[in-house]
Amino acid sequence: MKGRISLTVAITCGIMLQALVITTSAQPAIDPAPSPDTAAANGKNAAPSTDTAAAKEDNPVHSLYAGAGYGSNMVYLGTTMSQDHGFGYTSLSYGLNDKLYLSATGYTISGFTPFLAFYSLGLSFNHAFNSWFDISTGLSRYGVAESLRDTLFSNFTYADATLGFDWRILYSKISLGGLFSEGSQFYLQTRHSRYFETPSFAGDKAFFSFDPYVNILFGKMISIETTEGTTTTVSPGYRPWRNRGSGSTTTYTESFGPLEIDFGLPIAFSYDFFTLEIEPGYVLPLYSETGVTGMKGFLFMASAFFRIF
Repeated sequence: MKGRISLTVAITCGIMLQALVITTSAQPAIDPAPSPDTAAANGKNAAPSTDTAAAKEDNPVHSLYAGAGYGSNMVYLGTTMSQDHGFGYTSLSYGLNDKLYLSATGYTISGFTPFLAFYSLGLSFNHAFNSWFDISTGLSRYGVAESLRDTLFSNFTYADATLGFDWRILYSKISLGGLFSEGSQFYLQTRHSRYFETPSFAGDKAFFSFDPYVNILFGKMISIETTEGTTTTVSPGYRPWRNRGSGSTTTYTESFGPLEIDFGLPIAFSYDFFTLEIEPGYVLPLYSETGVTGMKGFLFMASAFFRIF
């Protein structure tokens, strides 16, 4: 089957950080969310996917994928889930008619114990109405080791719905997502990418593919005003902002606006039943009024995926 298997950061995307989600589009590799942040974050999604602009063949009724990878930092919904540490993961995904997917992923974080720091379970559905329009929905549950909940994040659920538009020279996605933990929080993402691949070789079994993208994430921001000025930060729903209280010199104001913009260039080599992928990316926060105060800089992800059947 000709197509591509991509990790979402983002991700980011996104990664991806967009939970494990299989969609009809190419997801960001850095962000594990579906993907908000691409990902997100990138963070972005360890799952096989195909761009609607790419050539596709008939798929079997049942499919099973396994994957593993390592990333420099897990950025998701405007902040880091791995506390700026590197992370590794292994995943398993089952697909039905290339539309409905179930997935499970375990994550480990450098310098943290236990070895299985947290896990995610995902359910996703996608449908292409024609050559230029598709939809997808996803539901993901993240569970973290009890000893790490104060350090990393609390257990949470993320759900999203996405519209995809294939403009031939550009593929665009608009996603609305909600995160549910101690409270609820909503996000909006827009992602634009262009998937392309080389002619096949090695007996028509191998090819290289590329999926450069830009992803913009919108969400809740908190402005902190003091006598020294105003700064703005984010309040990820899985790590709730702890208001220290408003006094005569400090006030807190919530608003909805752009959180970050992510750039990524997934590069994959596919041969028969496996795919190797690397993705360099860059995250630029948009929410600081007095200088960048959030996650900023280069990210890197390397992954391997195998189709079992």
